[in-house]
Amino acid sequence: MKPGKPDPASGVWPISRWAALSGVIATLLLGGAIVAGALALGNLTDSRARLLDVTGPQVLQSTALSTAMLNQETGVRGFILAGRAEFLQPYQDGLKAQDAAVAELRRLGATTGTPTGDDLDRVLRAAKVWRQTVIEPVLAGAPATSAQVDASKPLFDDVRGSLAGMQNRLEAERLDGRGDLSAAADVLRAMLIAIAVLLCGALALVFVVLRHKLIKPIRQLAGEVRDVAQTDIHREVRGSGPREMRALASDVESLRSRLLDELEELKRAKDLLAVRTQELERSNSDLEQFAYVASHDLQEPLRKVASFCQLLEKRYQGKLDDRGDQYIAFAVDGAKRMQALINDLLAFSRVGRRTGEPALLETGDLLDIALANLDDAITETGARITRGELPAVLGEKSLLTAVLQNLVGNALKFRGEDPPEIDISAERDGEDWRFSVTDNGIGINAEYAERIFVIFQRLHGRGDYPGTGIGLAMCRKIVEYHGGRIWLDTTVTAGTRFCFTLPATPAPEPAKADLSLGGNEQA
Repeated sequence: MKPGKPDPASGVWPISRWAALSGVIATLLLGGAIVAGALALGNLTDSRARLLDVTGPQVLQSTALSTAMLNQETGVRGFILAGRAEFLQPYQDGLKAQDAAVAELRRLGATTGTPTGDDLDRVLRAAKVWRQTVIEPVLAGAPATSAQVDASKPLFDDVRGSLAGMQNRLEAERLDGRGDLSAAADVLRAMLIAIAVLLCGALALVFVVLRHKLIKPIRQLAGEVRDVAQTDIHREVRGSGPREMRALASDVESLRSRLLDELEELKRAKDLLAVRTQELERSNSDLEQFAYVASHDLQEPLRKVASFCQLLEKRYQGKLDDRGDQYIAFAVDGAKRMQALINDLLAFSRVGRRTGEPALLETGDLLDIALANLDDAITETGARITRGELPAVLGEKSLLTAVLQNLVGNALKFRGEDPPEIDISAERDGEDWRFSVTDNGIGINAEYAERIFVIFQRLHGRGDYPGTGIGLAMCRKIVEYHGGRIWLDTTVTAGTRFCFTLPATPAPEPAKADLSLGGNEQA
């Protein structure tokens, strides 16, 4: 963001705050629904427990009590009418069943003071009156009569009426329990539906918040950035949405501004480069003009100077004193050296200018030409030259021949006391051929490994070794023109080894078989 420009994200909620708000709302809604559902589930559980554990068993025990009372009444009737003791067995079994049913009803909550307990007390009182009036006198020894049977009916009808009242109350409570259970189930079902609806609503709320506060601003920012990248880089990136998105848009705008500044700087550099290129082309044109002048206008005067100096030397040799002969010799030597220097400069300046069509050259044949040019020096020094298998490369014949001739010539020139031994070899190095020219000469100190490739740089005086100091500089220029590099191998301690690389030619594709008729005939 540029200084002095207001922060576009100030006063805007960040994504974290929107996320927290959405989370709080969703949590409250879901929490309320879950609490309501839990209450409904608890109510359903209580209703089910009351129906299954209390009301239902009470109904069953009231039925058992009614059955026990009927058994007692049947046994008493049979005993009074028949007078046989075995007819009292149903009565006795009924008493036991009554006691068991009453005990179970008391355990299930039919205690005194409760509606069911009061009904049970009325049943028991009516049953007690019936037994005291009808059966207990007979069991005490009183004679059984038909009047007792007649008196038993209204009393037992009271017992039946009390039992019916208790059973009706229990049946009503059972029906109420079923209704409560059904209502609780309906409430729970409604709560589950509400929870599902609220969950969907919470998810929808989160989606809406994310869409409007995150996804939509991201798409808008991406669209603005895409327009800047593809259409108009001068368009300002604004951004919208939460604080983070506006801050990101501000950073992208800062980057766009920097890119504009750098593009302007690059344009200025390009314009400057174009100007410098024009100046360089003009300078090269001037250099070519100079080379033309040097090759024509300077060569002719030098040849005349050298020719007349040689005539003076030939005509007046012995007629002048020793100092005069020395002066003439100095003039002839200077003219020759000047002519050699100009020729070398011309050769150096023409490397890469007059380009011919590159051809596939056998470097072994180029070495043969170079050695033929150096035949006199080889014979004079008694040099022994060995070579390995040399490959074919793409290049200009005259230039690559000059490289080999310069390197072998230097090995012959800078020899030691022993006859020169020179080895030329080549090996594959990745996608290049690496050539090596090794000799047993005086060697070169490693600290001069770069200096020797600079034009006019000599490590020895002109009186020690002839030359103009251009040979290795021209070798580097030729090798680099062919896409390679040249260097002094500083790992060699005895003698000198120069290495240079040239790109390897791709392997030729195998010839396709001629499947046509007569394809095996020779031309």
